[in-house]
Amino acid sequence: MSTHATRLRIGIPSKGRLSELAGELLLQAGLNFRRQNRGLFAKVSGLPIDLIFLRTDDIPTLCAEGAIDIGITGSDLVEESQAKVSTRMRLGVGGCRLAICVPDDCEIRAANELDGKRIATSFPSITKAYLGQHGALAHLVSISGSVEVMIQLGVADAIVDLVETGSTLAANRLRILEEIGTYETVLIQNDRCRDVEMADRVVRRLEGVVIARDYSMLEYNVPRSSLAEAEAITPGFNSPTVGNLEDPDWCSVRVMVRSRDVIDVMERLEKLGASAIFQTTISNCRL
Repeated sequence: MSTHATRLRIGIPSKGRLSELAGELLLQAGLNFRRQNRGLFAKVSGLPIDLIFLRTDDIPTLCAEGAIDIGITGSDLVEESQAKVSTRMRLGVGGCRLAICVPDDCEIRAANELDGKRIATSFPSITKAYLGQHGALAHLVSISGSVEVMIQLGVADAIVDLVETGSTLAANRLRILEEIGTYETVLIQNDRCRDVEMADRVVRRLEGVVIARDYSMLEYNVPRSSLAEAEAITPGFNSPTVGNLEDPDWCSVRVMVRSRDVIDVMERLEKLGASAIFQTTISNCRL
């Protein structure tokens, strides 16, 4: 029986959209918990796991220091913190871009022209490294929020910030000069994990949910004479599941297909002569 000292600790964001995404993901993976009154701790039902609710940008550092064993955070924050942790898996959510932005009417056209300029950002380490690669040394102004207004306030000549739709940039009359990189939500782990076996079990569960989000189950009937062509369109992982129908000239096929390809695949199967083609959502899987 696990003692308190060996219970796996998972750090997840305490608030915001990422907190919601992380909570949904854990629940779908069978890690059931109840957070009471926005408390900092919660126990996972039936498993020796404690959840700790933390500031998203503190999770990489606290994971590296051993306060938590694994954590859910942004890969941008992992890179910025320079924390010594391993990325166990990408969670397929929370995608964003980090970009250098300048005023619409600015004459600067490349990162190497930012030498000596003032740049406001919440990502000074990433920014310094990127500018260094382009031969520019800028004065970095570290800001924790509302970076996009720093140019209007006269604090900076440019900013480095996360960009999603670009509407915020347009509202502040800014344009992207260069993109530094793309980032997403990740699961990280330190090298002093209290329970490696349980951590691996959690990762496997989360993989099942993340992979399932990318796939759909496709089922259809097809003339047996066209089965080989149909299997070429929907090969599945090892092979599709093929069943006999009452009519010996027909068979049924059941196979996983990437969700983004389903419409195209259905059209190709229909052209081949398949019928009764339908898509089913997958909530979890093991491959």
